[in-house]
Amino acid sequence: MALKRKGFSTKAVHGGEKPDALGAVATPIYETSVFAFTSTEELIDVMSGKAGGYLYTRFDNPTVRAVEKKMALLESSEDACAFASGMAAITTVIFTMVSEGDHIVASRDLYGGTLNFFQEFMPRFGVEVTLVDATDMDDVEKAIKRNTIVIYTETPTNPLLKIVDLQHLAAIAKKHGITTIVDSTLATPYNLKPIKFGIDVVVHSATKYLGGHNDVTAGIVCGSKDFIQNLKRNRKILGGILDATAAWLLLRGLKTLALRMERHNQNGMQIAKFLEKHPKVEKVYYPGLSSHPQHSLAKKQMRGFGGVVSFEIKGDFEKTMQFVESLKLCLLAASLGGTETLATQPATSSHYLITHEQRQKLGITDQLVRLALGIEDPEDIIADLKQALNKI
Repeated sequence: MALKRKGFSTKAVHGGEKPDALGAVATPIYETSVFAFTSTEELIDVMSGKAGGYLYTRFDNPTVRAVEKKMALLESSEDACAFASGMAAITTVIFTMVSEGDHIVASRDLYGGTLNFFQEFMPRFGVEVTLVDATDMDDVEKAIKRNTIVIYTETPTNPLLKIVDLQHLAAIAKKHGITTIVDSTLATPYNLKPIKFGIDVVVHSATKYLGGHNDVTAGIVCGSKDFIQNLKRNRKILGGILDATAAWLLLRGLKTLALRMERHNQNGMQIAKFLEKHPKVEKVYYPGLSSHPQHSLAKKQMRGFGGVVSFEIKGDFEKTMQFVESLKLCLLAASLGGTETLATQPATSSHYLITHEQRQKLGITDQLVRLALGIEDPEDIIADLKQALNKI
């Protein structure tokens, strides 16, 4: 089936997959570490890249390849590369791009693990990282140096849901001959396609919305064929390829991505509006609200606004902790994008490993709650939030 002009859900269901020789509709789990050959010549052809085929699962695997083909279709990229986690994807991308003496411009509003990687690991390899406010294009451009190789950002950001103007960012990068990398985990290709705005490389923690069921850990990178080919060479050396069983779970999750994102988007709007009116809530961060400072940009770039809503409790750290611990339907767990609603204080989870001063500088207060909405009925989520808020 030619899928170039088909809709998102059709690509999500059929893209990258077809019945095998036995007619299996679901792509099989090729849970094998090694593949056999009929001749030495055939082995050499595959090893050299002269012929297609599989040699060793650390190099490539048919189940993993199906995921990559599907994600390339969904992100409108030339190719994709799958990893064992989001951080394996991010770190391998950066190691593929930079060398000693290079410079990276990165958003200061990043997932805590990414921030740790930039601040702790990059200096060891002689790579300088300048953190900027990526919502301010002047700030981004002023940080560029002669040796700047990469501009790296997220949109929406985690956990304050700031929106980066991707078209403007891509224009600045192209003017200076710099590669742009965007972490689009919170948006997913259903709500946002960064490549269509001129972004070079898109990364995802596929553990989140793409897998969608809190049962798989994975990462995905989408980009040009040449870039992905280089990335796969490094994945082979660093060993971060996705396991075949995890790839099969991810394939299953991707088939329902559009359906789940519709519910996540609906729940996000409904719960954000409820929280904005609650007397015990100081502030709500959600790009779908007209009160969000970048609401117009979010509407321009995105199909929907996702299922993450962050908000500040009127109170202190202890009251906020009491709130998250009083939730019954919503689980206290440090992830997002699954079918279950999860709640955390970023100060004790995603951004726990950075200092209190760094968190304050980023605007991540002790009273901040990140609510990662699942696909439950919104009335039930609201009822749970109400009873927990009543206890503080």
